[in-house]
Amino acid sequence: MNAETADAVRQARPLTSPHAGAPADLREEVAAVVARHRAEVVALSRDLHAHPETAFAEHRSAGAVAKLLEGHGHRPRIGVGGLDTALLATAGEPGPHVAVLAEYDALPGIGHACGHNVICSAAVGAFLGIAAVAERAGGRVSLIGTPAEEGGGGKETLARAGVFDDVDAVVMLHPFSHDIAMHPFLGRRQLEMVFHGVSAHASAQPFMGRNALDAAVAAYQGVAALRQHLPPGDRLHGVFTDGGARPNVVPDRAAVLFYLRSMRPETLRDLADRVAAVARGAAEMSGCGLDLRWDPQPAYLPIRYNRTLSQRWAENQRPCGRAPLPPGVVPDFLTGSTDLGNLSYRMPAIHPMIAVSPATVSLHTREFAEAAGSEPGDRAVADGALGLALTAVDYLADAELRAAVHEEFEQQGGPLDVPSFFQ
Repeated sequence: MNAETADAVRQARPLTSPHAGAPADLREEVAAVVARHRAEVVALSRDLHAHPETAFAEHRSAGAVAKLLEGHGHRPRIGVGGLDTALLATAGEPGPHVAVLAEYDALPGIGHACGHNVICSAAVGAFLGIAAVAERAGGRVSLIGTPAEEGGGGKETLARAGVFDDVDAVVMLHPFSHDIAMHPFLGRRQLEMVFHGVSAHASAQPFMGRNALDAAVAAYQGVAALRQHLPPGDRLHGVFTDGGARPNVVPDRAAVLFYLRSMRPETLRDLADRVAAVARGAAEMSGCGLDLRWDPQPAYLPIRYNRTLSQRWAENQRPCGRAPLPPGVVPDFLTGSTDLGNLSYRMPAIHPMIAVSPATVSLHTREFAEAAGSEPGDRAVADGALGLALTAVDYLADAELRAAVHEEFEQQGGPLDVPSFFQ
């Protein structure tokens, strides 16, 4: 796989954009401002990396971002949208409104193994660059700190609270092992199957019991059998969360937690129906009751990326010596899930990948955490800040580009009613 991917990368043709973007003087000023703040945002990245905080507990991280912004005359608010660690800062004038998104939560035990320190710091640098010219570009820019991407669904919570109601487009990046302009991320739902049986002495009177663990095992095996018949983009993985307490007692409760992933909202909904049917069958065959507990946090939709805006990102990374790949070069199955997908069905969005590690290093590993806090991670912060800033100012200042971005979004189906989609 590595050899084939490397060969595909060598043969890939770079993405280009038919749009001119913002006027040269605005772009030059944005680049100068981003360069002027390079040391500050790289220091922010290193600071976040050294002090990782997990989902919904990113108080120090949000405070560090706010302090940096305040030092440059901005007035960020922490605690927007009902989330204590969400942050919002806005600059510019009424008109088109683009938001740059910052994630800053880490993973338990292994810190910034998804590189959110890079995401956050590049977003801050981009915001400072865009804010300097937003009025002359004819619009507004917001920096929105979105907590708890790692399983908490902070973006969906903020969207339901109205934080994105007047935002027209969102941009962010994600560190990775390659530079990619558009890379698919899977939608994800969580399902805990809780089986209820009847307790009995496992030796003296097993016939009086109904074994909830048998039901859970049957459900797990049923899901395993289902995997053979899924499309290549679907993923199913699960663990037992309860299997009884003692061997000599028939378990009256057992539970299995599954993650379900798919490349499209519709196929994710279909996958959910199929897995639920397996659970009901396991309960029926074992004589047990069943609770299906869906999505304790908001479900994640797959990313609907905007090619028109992604092409501008690719153009804007070339001055940094990067050549973001088109989709399909790096295998699509090397991916996970993100709550950015939920926003991408509400408004145009980009989520490009920026390289910080060798091609063989995987996300969510200690090796990737080291890369995110290394010199390549620092370069990604600086290059990413410039790319996001230039792409956002292109969107604000180039009316033809902006119209094409929204025309593409409408052709993809327009906004989706995300909260009700899985009901």
